[in-house]
Amino acid sequence: MDKVVKLEVIEGIAKVTLNRPKAFNAFGLDMIQLLSERLIELAMDKLVVGVIITGEGKAFCAGGDLRFISNFGKSYGEAFHELAARYHQAILEIRRMPKPVVAAINGLAAGGGFSMALACDFRVMEASAILRQAYTINGLSIDGGGTFTLPRLVGLARAMEIAALDRPISAEQALFWGLITEVMEDGQAVKRAIELVEEMKSSPLSSFAASKKLITDSFNTSLESQLEKEREALSWCADHPNGREGIRAFLEKRKPVYT
Repeated sequence: MDKVVKLEVIEGIAKVTLNRPKAFNAFGLDMIQLLSERLIELAMDKLVVGVIITGEGKAFCAGGDLRFISNFGKSYGEAFHELAARYHQAILEIRRMPKPVVAAINGLAAGGGFSMALACDFRVMEASAILRQAYTINGLSIDGGGTFTLPRLVGLARAMEIAALDRPISAEQALFWGLITEVMEDGQAVKRAIELVEEMKSSPLSSFAASKKLITDSFNTSLESQLEKEREALSWCADHPNGREGIRAFLEKRKPVYT
């Protein structure tokens, strides 16, 4: 088990915990590289059906470690250029993951932690937790796919408001704006995230994977191209053992048994 990224798998559900509580789980090169490696492994692990990302202690993730940036030994720009490359690989692994990824937001999610949470498929946030984009207030611009996911979740006008003003966003406000899936009592985010994945375990993972990819790619394609991608994915799902089982079960009026 890695010191700064903990991994626990129970009954097919992987819990990945960012583990630098004294630094509010802010990440440097080593930590974000380890996170990417764990995500790659979990994507290929046939015994894992879903992934939960959370933080140790009082924070989910405070984003990139500015102390790492200041001690990098080169310019700030060079430091961010290298750190963002590793960080963006982790974001891509979350979006490419053919399994549900749930952010259990147990505390502050700011900067890169904010963007990482937005990259997940679902976000369960504890009542006292806070979201902050936290880039522009520090003279920086948003990374981690935040400029991709944010306007798609809340719309262009709201995204501009969040980017320009950088006000703290409470769990109640985040739910109202559509930034998160659910609000839970403090200490219950991981438990609820596990329950969400459990709910999806009875459904075919192949169909979720195909739908996730279609939705992720939909903003980059024309309607004609998207329709063709949907046709290809539907045909693939129908020929998959899960698809054949689902169709047979429907025709035979029984509950399907998916692999």
